[in-house]
Amino acid sequence: MPDIRHSPEAPTRTQAMAPGECIDAHRHDDHQVVYAGSGVLAVTTDAGTWFTPGTRAIWVPAGCVHAHRAHGHLALHLLGLPADTNPLGLDAPAVLSVDPLLRELILAHTRSPHQDVPERLRLRAVLLDRLRASPQQPVQLPAPTDPRLIAVCDVLHHDPADPRTLAALATTAGAGERTLSRLFRRELGMTFPQWRTQLRLYHALRMLADDVPVTTVAHRCGWSSTSAFIDVFRRTFGYTPGTHNRRP
Repeated sequence: MPDIRHSPEAPTRTQAMAPGECIDAHRHDDHQVVYAGSGVLAVTTDAGTWFTPGTRAIWVPAGCVHAHRAHGHLALHLLGLPADTNPLGLDAPAVLSVDPLLRELILAHTRSPHQDVPERLRLRAVLLDRLRASPQQPVQLPAPTDPRLIAVCDVLHHDPADPRTLAALATTAGAGERTLSRLFRRELGMTFPQWRTQLRLYHALRMLADDVPVTTVAHRCGWSSTSAFIDVFRRTFGYTPGTHNRRP
């Protein structure tokens, strides 16, 4: 990521972003919680892309170089935390579950004036308690570094509906199926089918944010049927894709 900006303080604010709008690569000396009140947010680091709808937030640790991209009309809520305030004990980005109470706490804290008045300090204390109780979610698309793995991943990024097996895709990478399978586990921390599911979910969220019909999304992302897509999506995000753009 070239031209990395350094902003010592991670801001706490609400920011509207248009579809496709980006915040370029930067880092803070503070931690930051990033939440999409509407739309879909993608946060990219050298390690990969973390993506979230409104039931998830992204933890960005202090010093981590990251960039934001909006899919759909994004209501971005940014919550900065001092480097010595780490309620999750995390030193790497992570996706966190956001229940209705935590959602309202994030919205209130990022929209209200930033004076350290007693009411706001009490709100912040409850918010930190809820963050500590927020489970991490496996909603991440790790980025490969091995050229053979990059070749395979690029093919599927271009067409997530590509039905070929890893053995068939291996011919595009000049490597055997077993070698690629080991690389997926070693570099990306998941199997090839697990990574492909994450890729398809990422593209599905992007399309849903642009109001693409659910049946079309299922077809373009490679699911065998609309019902299969709905089942995977609901188990991952906790709601059906048909309600995505109607959620508060």
